[in-house]
Amino acid sequence: QVQLVESGGGLVQAGGSLRLSCAASGFSFSSYTMGWFRQAPGKEREFVAAITWSGGSTYYADSVKGRFTISRDNAKNTVYLQMNSLKLEDTAVYYCAFRRSAVVYRTPNAYDYWGQGTQVTVSS
Repeated sequence: QVQLVESGGGLVQAGGSLRLSCAASGFSFSSYTMGWFRQAPGKEREFVAAITWSGGSTYYADSVKGRFTISRDNAKNTVYLQMNSLKLEDTAVYYCAFRRSAVVYRTPNAYDYWGQGTQVTVSS
């Protein structure tokens, strides 16, 4: 029932910036978490960032802390991932995820709904 529509992926040079968006629809929950995961070739899907909808508490993987910022627009049910100072190792498919709880987990199996993913490629 929950639908997640992602946008904003693309090609960017190292050191540059990119902003991902994910619009959620099809639900009426008041307490939930939205987050971003990524998966590079040959790697497991890994946690990037998450935000609780009501309180706006944010959580980041150590690898992106200080470079990425997650935010939300409550009126639009949209979560954003502002990615700055991009590195080659940030190259991956990025997935938007939805969890029916404000208790944040960093494992993929804790999330209930997923977007289809958007490719982010960082070039030298």
